[in-house]
Amino acid sequence: MTDYKLSASLSGHEDDVRAVCFPTSKAVISSSRDGTVRLWSLLSDNPPVYDAKIASNATGFVNTVTYLSPSQQFSEGLVISGGQDTVIEVREPSKAPGDNAEALLLGHSRNVCALDVDPAGRFIVSGAWDGEARIWPVGKWESQTVLKGHEGSVWAVLALDSETVVTACADQLIRVFHTSGKLIRKFQGSDAPVRALCRIPKGHPSAADFASACNSGIIRLWTATGTQVGELRGHDSFIYSLAATPSGELVSSGEDRTLRVWRGNDCIQTITHPAISVWGVAVCPETGDIVSGASDRIVRIFTRSPERVADAETISQFEESVKASSIPQQQVGEVNKEKLPGPEFLVQKRGTKEGQVQMIREQDGSVTAHTWSAGAGQWVNVGTVVDAVGSSGRKVPHMGKEYDYVFDVDIEDGKPPLKLAYNLSQNPYEAATKFIEDNKLPISYLDQVANFITTNTQGATIGESQQSQGPSDPWGSDSRYRPGETSPAASVSPPKILPQKEYLSILVARIPPIQKKIQELNQALIANGQKELSLNPTELTILESLCKHLESAGATKTSQSVSGGLELAIKLATVWPYKDRLPGLDLLRLLAVAPMTASFNHRGGNIIDVLAAGAMEAQPPAENHVMMAVRSFANLFESLEGRALAVSEFDKIQEIISTTISSSTNRNLLVAAATVYINYAVYFVAETHTTNFEHVLALVDTLGKILNTQTDSEVVYRALVAIGTLLTLGDEVRSAAKDVYGIEKSISTAVGKATDPRIRNVAAEIRTLLK
Repeated sequence: MTDYKLSASLSGHEDDVRAVCFPTSKAVISSSRDGTVRLWSLLSDNPPVYDAKIASNATGFVNTVTYLSPSQQFSEGLVISGGQDTVIEVREPSKAPGDNAEALLLGHSRNVCALDVDPAGRFIVSGAWDGEARIWPVGKWESQTVLKGHEGSVWAVLALDSETVVTACADQLIRVFHTSGKLIRKFQGSDAPVRALCRIPKGHPSAADFASACNSGIIRLWTATGTQVGELRGHDSFIYSLAATPSGELVSSGEDRTLRVWRGNDCIQTITHPAISVWGVAVCPETGDIVSGASDRIVRIFTRSPERVADAETISQFEESVKASSIPQQQVGEVNKEKLPGPEFLVQKRGTKEGQVQMIREQDGSVTAHTWSAGAGQWVNVGTVVDAVGSSGRKVPHMGKEYDYVFDVDIEDGKPPLKLAYNLSQNPYEAATKFIEDNKLPISYLDQVANFITTNTQGATIGESQQSQGPSDPWGSDSRYRPGETSPAASVSPPKILPQKEYLSILVARIPPIQKKIQELNQALIANGQKELSLNPTELTILESLCKHLESAGATKTSQSVSGGLELAIKLATVWPYKDRLPGLDLLRLLAVAPMTASFNHRGGNIIDVLAAGAMEAQPPAENHVMMAVRSFANLFESLEGRALAVSEFDKIQEIISTTISSSTNRNLLVAAATVYINYAVYFVAETHTTNFEHVLALVDTLGKILNTQTDSEVVYRALVAIGTLLTLGDEVRSAAKDVYGIEKSISTAVGKATDPRIRNVAAEIRTLLK
């Protein structure tokens, strides 16, 4: 049987796609953390084209969705969804979000995370974080039976037949109930929370009735009597979702970025996604096509039918996005780069099984991951391994590993706090789940711990921990958390944000990797016959001294105590081949805070000219090179001399930023640009006697464009803080912003795309200023 191939990529959701449903060959349903349920209708085949509409809006995450097939009573069928607002919505597919739902099912007291419909279409079963499963007769729309006894969240439910319901729980048990509510049996489903269930079609070689999956990455096959008759291993992390094809194969997805297809006990295909989590999978009962929903906000359809395969451009874009994606090293474990084989391995050696992962050390020193496709008979590049997605930040050690954050969590007075380690590449809910499991804590803490993580990392960029040198980012802190306490933000009005009064810098760095990369590139220059560009022994000594100083003292105003350090960084950033300049630009970013850097004259030009020459020489320029230059512009504001230079060279900096961000999707670049604009706004408010009105209007114009076009919550938030701070300058600025630049509409556009409460809070302040 042929492998599954991409059929369609459906974009539209603004946050993680948490669940998917594939009721017919003509339609797909998805739900998301953006608070929407979307219906994707097939418009044409070969290649498939879908039209999307929002079927419903919720007030929080929509975690789960299912479908009741058409009946005499409901000719269109019914879309059923549930989530954070605890309400289960039952809605006809043709209705608009503003129309009344068929029913709103009330009964759960916490997050609804699981739904299923019995095969005969007579009842709905739901599961939630309140430790209950409920049975809802179709048409009566009231909870007929509550299935009790769970000692944790009910993560999955399965209407096995018209009289039998199976539940999977965070307490590691699987329970089988009669629809009357009577517990028939319970048994150990795993040594970890059980997360997913699915019915297995008759005729499966295991003779199993259903399958379960858990946080330990194992799929188990069970009879209805609770006897385990099979075990499938291959996933490297949590498994979130299971489904079965009409031909009896199983499909699974999870936190290891993969969707896997199983025949019997064997994995026959692995499909890697350019995402951290593949949250949901479902199978079309008519065609056997698969749909997935992932943390990159995309719904994807895969098919074995040549007639339904996507066009070559769509497939190429998907393959390139997988290849270009970053894989957090936490997902692959410790990697000894020196012992890894080179690219020649991929043509000399075949894999031994489907989905086998092989790390390769590339010629530039990076590590790429490749999986073996048995069907294609080749290795497939699935991304580059990094410390964290986009990481370049200083880490915090904990238990032999390094993290972006390590929080203290007080459980009991008089006892030492527990350590909660978290990387920005992780999903907050999964980090909270693991913390609770590791410390044997009540699952009732899950919501609070996850919200605590989200709140205390909101200002951070991946790879930028808050244990940084220099002034900290005011939107992240190393706070101590006590489960059960009410967050101050939940009990009082949000703190006033505007105007921003502190300059923000981007100073976190991992110095040893920067130094090692420079040394590797230097050796490559010598090996390639470019010794005239390489570093001489004196320069290598300066590099070692500079890196040692930055590592011990941090990127502070004393960084210039290393003689020759700035000159060395300028050489690396401007003289070395363009492709090799990134570590030199990174050093300049750290040195930008020093007054001597702002005062430095290099061949008749200042440090901004140096950064522009180093980052912008190629056309088009490399976005990461530009990002480092823009971060340097932000860091100039740490000194009086730097602020004076940034203001005097406003037009030059503004031209570099505005021309490069107009079409960019590089999150780190966009966050850096918004940070520069915040710093200009802070300066203009603090130094009103020297403020240039034209410069203020130029910022208002650019920030309005950012609000209209960008969707990343951190970029939008920082842009709002910048525009809000500028608006405090007075009526003249406010009038121009409203009447000339239409800033009110831009703010409404930004808020309309936002799920981050910080965005709504600062937008409310701005609207008050504009009244």
